[in-house]
Amino acid sequence: MPWLTVFNIVMIIIFLAAFSYRVIYMFIRMFGRDPEYKEVKLHKYAVMISARNEEKVIGHLIDSIKAQDYPSELIDIYVVADNCTDSTAEVSRRHGAVVYERNNLDEIGKGYALRFLMDNFQRDYPEKEYDGYLIFDADNLLSTNYITEMNKVFSSGVNIVTGYRNAKNLSDNWISAAYGIFFMYESEHANRVRHRLGTSCFVSGTGYLFSDKLLKKYGGWKWFKICEDLEFTVEMMQDGEKIAYCHDAVLYDEQPLSLEDSIFQRTRWLKGNVAAIKEYWPGLMKRLFKKGGFAVYDFTMNMSPLVIFQFAAIVNIIGMIIGACTGANLVPYLIFYGIIIAIVYITMYIMGLSVLITERDRIHCPKRKRVLYSFTFPIYMFSFIIVLFLVFFGKTEWRPIKHDKAIDITELESENE
Repeated sequence: MPWLTVFNIVMIIIFLAAFSYRVIYMFIRMFGRDPEYKEVKLHKYAVMISARNEEKVIGHLIDSIKAQDYPSELIDIYVVADNCTDSTAEVSRRHGAVVYERNNLDEIGKGYALRFLMDNFQRDYPEKEYDGYLIFDADNLLSTNYITEMNKVFSSGVNIVTGYRNAKNLSDNWISAAYGIFFMYESEHANRVRHRLGTSCFVSGTGYLFSDKLLKKYGGWKWFKICEDLEFTVEMMQDGEKIAYCHDAVLYDEQPLSLEDSIFQRTRWLKGNVAAIKEYWPGLMKRLFKKGGFAVYDFTMNMSPLVIFQFAAIVNIIGMIIGACTGANLVPYLIFYGIIIAIVYITMYIMGLSVLITERDRIHCPKRKRVLYSFTFPIYMFSFIIVLFLVFFGKTEWRPIKHDKAIDITELESENE
């Protein structure tokens, strides 16, 4: 089947050409320098937390916010208890947050909850003026210097800053470890490099800051898709806004422990990605050849590998079926597939190992487990193939991921040390 051989060679060439710039990323991560922030202004912030049945963990997040080394009078904490059936609202009030309860099963999602929260506290506290807004999920924990460090970057004049994302339960099992490794890779080996290059970073779900000026520009919160963070990121890129990164602002969040929950969650995320890209694609393509165009290219490449692999897999499966029906010799192709799988596994292993080495001081996990997780991380990445097929051929609705890792920031950062 010469046509299948040609197809595979062409796909490999395209893939290597499109992603060759990531080699440069490796060197910039190792040898590049972060910008210095000398002029620092103390800004006033509203912290916004969207929570749905999070009574076990939200108190620890609020406590970690109140324990910040940033002036407490410049931080107000607001919680939206979104369609809760537990004591999330009561626990949040007890720990010192201003709480609004929302019951709306027609408009489901974090984006709608954030809009409800903003509308309410802006109505009730018109005298309070904020320079920026920090977004967190209820299961998060913050390092004590989180807001101080974010404020340093924000003081440089940028409108959006995202922080360093770690896993609160990285040591629990191989799935939560894989999430942690993946998010740390995105933080340090992608966003930090982008920040050093002066291009835009990506917002990842939680732990980001945006200015009041930006909110007024867009007439309030307006991002409501399944992945409101991705929609927000894409529109910012389309409009030429640069998202900055803060290496020293460390956030921890809780990750799923079961493969079923993990696949379901990632399927929902990727469906949200597809929906956002479909809507904003024309605007992104216009930006591609203007200032900020590299960020669009980088974003496109970041989203593309799984789609490319899925397309190539479908074509090869069809080719193998045709070959089997026509009596073609399939052994060379099976060997080729084995080599490709081995190469991908080794690549993913190196990716995970690089994180375990460079981020070793921020990984709260016994060393023996780190060795194991370096080998299981590629398996997690391979499971994205299942996720992709569900994205395009399955049906996904929102469902909660259980969060019950009730631990404070002091316990977490001393765990397994």
